[in-house]
Amino acid sequence: MSVVTRPAAVAVPPQKRAVTVLRDIFDPLGLDSLRWERWEEPGRAGVDVYRLYVTDGAAPGAAMITRMAPGAHGDLHEHLGYELILVLEGELYNDNGDRYRPGDLVVEQPGSIHRVSTDTGCTVLGVRHAPTRPVS
Repeated sequence: MSVVTRPAAVAVPPQKRAVTVLRDIFDPLGLDSLRWERWEEPGRAGVDVYRLYVTDGAAPGAAMITRMAPGAHGDLHEHLGYELILVLEGELYNDNGDRYRPGDLVVEQPGSIHRVSTDTGCTVLGVRHAPTRPVS
């Protein structure tokens, strides 16, 4: 018979950290529990946002959950960095004719210009690596 010994587990003191955990974001009830804020901006209508984080610096990025009411739209804007969008519920339309549904993951490249909207309403997770610039 052979015996395998393992070194005793070493207790590691907990590290100080700030963590945000959102549970059940694919469930409308989980999303309803967030503290939504109206996203007021020229060219934008019917949009609420829950900001996860905003970074500092010359090209600040952000992560947010955005809820668009039926008929809502964003502004026409240019991306100065990458943007990642994950559709959580509803349908999101891009002005180029693309239609995104729950589970669709979209990556907008730096320099892309677009405007999103929804007929039925939708909720998306968005991560921007840099800000956007309004286009008139």
